[in-house]
Amino acid sequence: MFLEVRGLRSGYREGTVLHGVDLDLDRGRTLGLLGRNGAGKSTLVMTIMGLLPATAGSVRLAGVELIGRRPHEIARAGVAVVPQGRRIWPGLTVDEHLALGARGPRAAAAASPRWTAASIVELLPQLAGRRRQPAGLLSGGEQQMLAVARALLTQPALLLLDEPSEGLAPLVVDQIGELVRGLVGEGVAVLLVEQDLHLAFGVAQEIAVMVRGAIAHRGDTASFRRDPATARRLLGVDA
Repeated sequence: MFLEVRGLRSGYREGTVLHGVDLDLDRGRTLGLLGRNGAGKSTLVMTIMGLLPATAGSVRLAGVELIGRRPHEIARAGVAVVPQGRRIWPGLTVDEHLALGARGPRAAAAASPRWTAASIVELLPQLAGRRRQPAGLLSGGEQQMLAVARALLTQPALLLLDEPSEGLAPLVVDQIGELVRGLVGEGVAVLLVEQDLHLAFGVAQEIAVMVRGAIAHRGDTASFRRDPATARRLLGVDA
C-alpha cells in the first residue's frame, strides 16, 4: 500500500481531534473522505502534510515514515496539498505562483518533470490568459485551479485535496472532477476531502467517513451509495 496511516492522533491546544485514525490509499486511486463539519478531516490533511504535529501513530508513504518530518521534507517525499480556502497570495501573479511551485525540492530534482508551467496551462486553460494578473483578481474557480497548479508543479505522488469544490459553480466543480480523474489515470494517489457528494462519488473509488476524529466507515463507493441508511446515520444526508 502506498499511503499507510496507523493510529494517528493529533490536535490543538484545546484538545485532541484525531483519535487513532487508520487509513490506506494506493497509487492511482482516489479515496473520498467525508464527514460532518468538525469531524477532523482537515486536521488529518494538515497532520499528514506535517503542518500539525502528530502526538501518536504513523504515516508511511511508500514505506517511508513521515511523522516527525518538516513540511518541506514531506513535500520532497512526494506529498502536495491543496488547502481548504485555496490560500493563494493575492499580490503575486499567476506566473509567480507557478514559478514558486516549480522551485520545490522534488521538482528541482526531477530530470524530466511530469508537470511544467507549459503543460499546466494546457491542462488548465482557464489560467492561460491570466498569467500576468495578480491572483487576487481571479475568479474563485480560477483561484482554485491556480492552487491545484501550484501543487502539481511540486511533482506529487500523493495529492491532498481539502474541500476543492467549496464556493464554486457546478461547472467548475465538474472540471475539478475531470482533473482528478486524469491525475489518477497517471498514477497519482488522491485523498479528497469533500462535502459535495456528487464530486466525491464521481471520482472516488472508495469512500471513508470520519466521525469524531476516527474512521467510522470505509467501503467502495457503489456500495456506499446503495446504503442510504448509513449515509444518513453518519452524515445526516441522503447519498
